[in-house]
Amino acid sequence: MLDSRLFTRLDELFPELIEFRRDLHMNPELSFKEVNTPKKVQSFLEGLGIEVKSNVGGSGVVGYLKGGKPGKTIALRADFDALPIQDEKEVEYKSQVPGVMHACGHDLHTASLLGVAKILSEVKDELNGNVVFIHQFAEEQIPGGAKSMIEDGCLDSVDIIYGAHVWTPLSVGTVGIVEGNTMAAGDSFEIEISGKGGHGAQPHLTVDAVTVGVQLVSSLQQIVSRKVDPLNPAVVTVGTFNSGQAFNIIADKAKITGTVRTFDENTRDLIEESIKKIAATTCEGSGARARVDYTRGYPAVWNHPGPIKKAEYLAQTLVGEENVIKVKPSMGMEDFAYYLKEIPGAFLFVGGRNEEIQATYPHHHPKFDVDERAILHIGKLFTSIVLDFLSNK
Repeated sequence: MLDSRLFTRLDELFPELIEFRRDLHMNPELSFKEVNTPKKVQSFLEGLGIEVKSNVGGSGVVGYLKGGKPGKTIALRADFDALPIQDEKEVEYKSQVPGVMHACGHDLHTASLLGVAKILSEVKDELNGNVVFIHQFAEEQIPGGAKSMIEDGCLDSVDIIYGAHVWTPLSVGTVGIVEGNTMAAGDSFEIEISGKGGHGAQPHLTVDAVTVGVQLVSSLQQIVSRKVDPLNPAVVTVGTFNSGQAFNIIADKAKITGTVRTFDENTRDLIEESIKKIAATTCEGSGARARVDYTRGYPAVWNHPGPIKKAEYLAQTLVGEENVIKVKPSMGMEDFAYYLKEIPGAFLFVGGRNEEIQATYPHHHPKFDVDERAILHIGKLFTSIVLDFLSNK
């Protein structure tokens, strides 16, 4: 069968894909600063004889594989940006760029998708349709790369799309499935409080920005507990509170920043409105003023029922029913959401945890790493999904 032939071929390519992944790991590039990474991806795809479009939406790279027979078109997506984190692992492929590392697995995503491109390109004449390989930049930083790549046409004539994320909460050899709401919408806010400064010994002559800020932070915590329907998951987190310059001076300014995570759009609207209203009334009640900047980030990832059910079934045939796990939605955010707002598709989680090699740290940790066998698991799952979809079953 074609799938077993391709799986064997992917196994044969494993050392080459590890080498590619480790090269990216040693030479990471931050969001919106990717220069050499897209060049490497483009060169690999062109070496396969695949039609390539570069600079898509910015630094994106898209490969187009036309099958030998007419049919539908499926897209697969991987991201390739890194994070501003110092790599603290002691491995031979440790990041060589100070303060920058692949701490989320995007290097592995890229290597895996390139492996899929290589094995499918070798049997393109047998394919009943087309495959689009979307290599995306800047997933980690708002506004992300997905939206601009879509605007630049990466989904033109595409019928369905799949993405996958290596996931250290799951052991290698497992696949995580989420139906419906999968990853949260992520927004940010900044509140600047303007009061009246003065001597620490004369508080009655001032409007203390610190005191107002403390009241405001406390009030913000009541939004989720008292204004949001308990059946709608939501998070309001204050991440920074900066104010003051000396122990005996009452501050005239304070700045608070934080993030909001939601699934439901009405809840998202409610929280934005509540933050603005609470900031204004809390400050006014104390004689201060508030300026609120609320920035909407990525929308929520919502897995379409048909595509995620199909992926679940195919994953069970690959790793066994007992290794396909229904996982809870994540309050993390992912700009794969933009693709799913345009066309049907699904986003999957593939296990990368392995205690024996210390691949246990959470994503975005300085010692983050994964079991590289996840390259094969993502690759085989993608391949199985492509062959099933193009077979018109």
